[in-house]
Amino acid sequence: MIALQRLNGDSFVLNSELIETLESTPDTVIKLTTGKTIIARNSVEDIVRKAVKYKQLCNQTLQVVHRRDETEGNQGR
Repeated sequence: MIALQRLNGDSFVLNSELIETLESTPDTVIKLTTGKTIIARNSVEDIVRKAVKYKQLCNQTLQVVHRRDETEGNQGR
């Protein structure tokens, strides 16, 4: 989900997975896979940057910081 602004300045959140195309006409026109069209104040570049950042956040891998031995976990039980 990415936070954007309508032309009147109202904020809204968009599921960036639904973006089909972006056009700068000079307003930014967002066409969704649902068939809906949204006009935003944000630039095409800003929307792309936010969508990429969101996708990277979703696809981060978890790192194991410390793996405890199975025998350690059973001590004192």
